[in-house]
Amino acid sequence: MPTYNFRNKETDEEFEIQMSIAELDKYKEDNPHLEQFLTRAPAISGGIVGIGRMKNDDGWREMQSRIAEAHPQSEFASQFGKRSIKEVKTQQVLEKHRKRQAQQKKGK
Repeated sequence: MPTYNFRNKETDEEFEIQMSIAELDKYKEDNPHLEQFLTRAPAISGGIVGIGRMKNDDGWREMQSRIAEAHPQSEFASQFGKRSIKEVKTQQVLEKHRKRQAQQKKGK
């Protein structure tokens, strides 16, 4: 259940209350002398917290893989895409020839 911070406009007293979003609207109507305020930005979780780093769940990994497949030449695809060994080797050969052509153009 979310925690909300309130400040009494008359006494400047600050306090926290846990309640549902539906209860929040009613509480604000019943207490016009209270003002809601934020102490920090809301936390958005994108996965499961492990030891020292965030672990993405399988659904998110699948979504990353779909995006990578839709954009095979992007940096995102090279980082998150599923590629066969043939595709990896082909990409390495293409990069090698691009670099070689760039060097030849500089040399002329």
